[in-house]
Amino acid sequence: MLFRRFYSAMSKPQVLRLGPVRYAHRKWDELAKLAEVVQTTAENRSEFIKELDAGKWDKVVAITRTFDSVEVTGRFDEELASHFPPSVKAVCHNGAGYDQVDIPPFLKRKIQVSNVPSIVDDATADTHIYLLLSALRNFQHSHHLLLQGKWETETAKCGGAPIGNDPKGKTLGIFGMGGIGRAVRDRAAPFGFGKVIYHNRNRLSPDLEKDAEYVSFDELLAQSDIVSINIPLNPATRHSINKESISKMKDGVVIINTARGAVIDESALIEALKSGKVKSCGLDVFEHEPHVPKELLELPNVVSLPHMGTHTHETMQSMEEWVVTNVEDLLSKGKVTSIVPELKNESY
Repeated sequence: MLFRRFYSAMSKPQVLRLGPVRYAHRKWDELAKLAEVVQTTAENRSEFIKELDAGKWDKVVAITRTFDSVEVTGRFDEELASHFPPSVKAVCHNGAGYDQVDIPPFLKRKIQVSNVPSIVDDATADTHIYLLLSALRNFQHSHHLLLQGKWETETAKCGGAPIGNDPKGKTLGIFGMGGIGRAVRDRAAPFGFGKVIYHNRNRLSPDLEKDAEYVSFDELLAQSDIVSINIPLNPATRHSINKESISKMKDGVVIINTARGAVIDESALIEALKSGKVKSCGLDVFEHEPHVPKELLELPNVVSLPHMGTHTHETMQSMEEWVVTNVEDLLSKGKVTSIVPELKNESY
């Protein structure tokens, strides 16, 4: 309340918007009644830092950013944060994953960081199930054979596509059973998996866990027929799936990743796909996207998408609107609603 009264007694606070608005125009128009929405003209990180140092954004209270805005500003890291004016109280990121934002420098400066959790769960889980079924059944491989005219020329059934597998009876191992992981579990239920196991840093409460079985990371690797990756990317999780962890998996395992590409060591994955250790994989994310190794894309046992997990009108609009909601809550209450987990216990 004091925060709101403070701003009502002065000129409108400024909100710096980085990245375009595609769907939430009405929500941003509403925010414009409470705050002055400003945008950078910088074309690269150096120019953006010069704007900050020149005092151009000294009245900015909140900075909103999109995943694509990294092309202008670069990472929100220690260097960039050191140039922020004292007026900045929050960075509101449009996405569930916020690996482009280094949290420690913002914690040090008492700047809140928010993300967009939950809203992305359904669309990402739908994408995950598509990749899972496609990888099990060799659908992308068979599609390529169809385009090559092999169905007409090959005597083998289905144009020579390898015979796939049913999900029924298989063990689904969910690595990271947060909101997206639980949505994957729920969508997988009708397909008749024999067992669902999961690994988190901490075991879930019974109401969230439901019928899934909590196991150690090594147990998840050893037992899973399908490894479903749904963990955030941070220094601790980078390359969690590597040569060593893949060696602990079943021969012929299927790996699905709609989280972040760098959770997997792509060189180790390529080696395992070529040897048959990994039967197939479904990938919506890549380690250095949009740059993807040609060798990986051309493997017939890889189902690939160009990071389409949340690529729907409804989800993208809801995400953009939630960013504005975080800014509104900052202005009215002094605190964003969906502050990232690392900052939840901090006082502002």
